[in-house]
Amino acid sequence: MGFKIAKMVRFVGLLCLLVFISCGADKNEASQKLAGIIQKVEDHQGFDKDEFPLGRFSGEYYAAEAAFAEEQLGRLDRLEQENLNETELISYELLLFELQRRIDFNRFQMYLNPILSDAGFHSNLVYLVKPLDNYDQTKTYLNKLNDIPRFVDEHFTILKEGLEKGVSQPKIIFEGYESSYDTHITVHFEDSYFYKPFKQLPSDLNERQKDSVLAEAKKSIENNVVPQFKRIKEFFEQTYYPNTRTTIGISETPGGKEYYQNRINYYTTSEEYTAADIHEIGLKEVSRIRREMEEVISDLNFEGSFADFFEFLRTDDQFYANTPEELMMIARDMAKRADAQLPRFFITLPRKPYGVARVPEAIAPKYTGGRYVGTEKNSSDPGYYWVNTYDLKSRTLYTLPALTVHEAVPGHHLQISLNKELGDSIPAFRKELYLSAYGEGWGLYSEFLAAEMGMYTSPYERFGQLTYEMWRACRLVVDTGIHAMGWTREEVLAFMSENTALSLHEITTETDRYISWPGQALSYKIGELKIRELRTKAEASLGTGFDIREFHEVILEQGTVTLPILERRINQYIEQKSNGKKYL
Repeated sequence: MGFKIAKMVRFVGLLCLLVFISCGADKNEASQKLAGIIQKVEDHQGFDKDEFPLGRFSGEYYAAEAAFAEEQLGRLDRLEQENLNETELISYELLLFELQRRIDFNRFQMYLNPILSDAGFHSNLVYLVKPLDNYDQTKTYLNKLNDIPRFVDEHFTILKEGLEKGVSQPKIIFEGYESSYDTHITVHFEDSYFYKPFKQLPSDLNERQKDSVLAEAKKSIENNVVPQFKRIKEFFEQTYYPNTRTTIGISETPGGKEYYQNRINYYTTSEEYTAADIHEIGLKEVSRIRREMEEVISDLNFEGSFADFFEFLRTDDQFYANTPEELMMIARDMAKRADAQLPRFFITLPRKPYGVARVPEAIAPKYTGGRYVGTEKNSSDPGYYWVNTYDLKSRTLYTLPALTVHEAVPGHHLQISLNKELGDSIPAFRKELYLSAYGEGWGLYSEFLAAEMGMYTSPYERFGQLTYEMWRACRLVVDTGIHAMGWTREEVLAFMSENTALSLHEITTETDRYISWPGQALSYKIGELKIRELRTKAEASLGTGFDIREFHEVILEQGTVTLPILERRINQYIEQKSNGKKYL
C-alpha cells in the first residue's frame, strides 16, 4: 500500500510539474507573440524618410496605414492576453487603442482637415526651428526646408478634397489667421524665422562647410520657404476661406454625429460617456466651482457682483505685467518655486531639465497663454515651458501659478519626461504615446495639487486656480454644446465670460479652438476628475497608510495609460496596501 501511495504522489507531482511547465510555456509564447507584433508596428515605415523628410499626407497613404493597422489588430485578437504580465497587458491594451486610432483617422478622413484655429500644417513648420548641434542635424534641417514645396502640394490636394466633401473648418474661426503665413513672407532671407538656426552653426563645421551651408540656406529660404508661404497665402485667401462652412458644430457636417461620439471615446479613452452625460457633468462642476469662487470673493470683502469682480480682475493694472521681460521673470520664479516642492510629493523625478521661454512671435497672436514643448529622449535640448507675451493685457498674473504648474512641473514636463525615461521597461511606442485624458488630466490635477504645494500665495492666485478649473469645467459644457447641441459662437462666448475670469482675448481664442478641435477640450476635466476620484478612494481606503508619494508613483510609473487602465492599477494598489504588503 505504501508503495502505491508513493507512486501516486510521484505521479501527481510529475503532473503538476508538467502543468506548471505548460503554463510557463503558454505565458512565454504569448509574450513573444506580443513582442513580435509590437516590433512590427515600431519598425513599420509607410514611406521613405529620406525621400519625404516632412512626411506623407495623402488619402492613399492613410488608407495604407489603416490597412496595416487592421492587419496587426487581427494578430492581437488571436493573442491569449490572460498569459501576459501587467506591463505586457498594458502594452497590449495601449497598442489596441493606438491601432484603432489609425483606423478611425482614415475611416473618418480626419486628414482632410489639417488645420486648427491656432495651428495648421503650415504653421506647424515653425517647430522645425531648433538649435543645430552637429553637421548631420544641419543637413536634415536643410532637407526638410527643401521638402516644403511637396509638403504644401500634398496639403493643398487634401484641403481641396475636404472642401468638395463639405469638410472644412468654419469660416468664423479665421479672424487674424493671416498672421500664420504673412509673418513668413520676408523680403530678406536673413529675416526669415526659418533662417534662425543658421545664425549660430555647430562648432564641428569647418569653414568650407559653413560657407556651403550658408549658401544652401540662402537658396532654400529664397527658393522654397518664402515662395511657398506666398502660395499658402494665395490658396487660403482665394480658394480655401471663401469656401469654408458657415456652421460651427461638427455634427452638422457629413457623418458628424458619429464622428463626434468617436472623438468623445478617444479623448476620454473610454466608451462610457455620451455628449449629454458630459454636458451634465460640466454643468454640475460649473455650479460647484462657482460656489468656491464666491467664497473667495466674500473673503476678500469685495463690494460688488460676481460680474463686477471679473471686471475688476480684467481691468486692474496690478494683475498684469508691464513688459514681456517682467512676465517672463515672474513665470521663471514660479517655476523654480514649484521645482523646490517636488521631493515632498514624488518618489521619482525626471532627469531632463526644462527652460522657460517665450512663445515664438510667428505664432503668438493666435496661440494659447502657454504650452509645454518637449524633446526627444536623447536630445541635448531641454524641454520648454512656453509663455505667451503677446498682448500683455490678456496675460493675467493671478492665473500664472496654475498655468506654470500645469505646463512645467509637476505637470507636463514631469509627466512627459518620466514617460520618455522609462527605458526598456516599456516598448518604444509607449514612450512617444500621448493620450489627452491622461496627460491633460494630470496637468489639471497638478493645478489642484499646487494648492498643497503652497503655490497659491494670495486669494487672487487661489481664485486664478479656480478660474482655470472653471475654464476646464466650462469646456465640458461648451464643447458638447457646440458639437452636439447646436450652440452658437455667441452663446459660447457669453457662457465663458460669465463663468471664468479669463481675459476676453483668451476666451475668444479658446472658443475658436473648441470649434476647430472637437472633443479634445473634454479630456482635461474628465481626466482630472478620474485622478481625484481615485485619490479620494485611496485616501478613504488606506487611512493613515495613504502615502501621497506612492500614489503619484502608481499614477506615473507605467507612463501614459488610458483611464480604465489607471483605475485598475490604483485598485490593485489599494488592495495590495490593504493586505499589509509594501508597495515598494
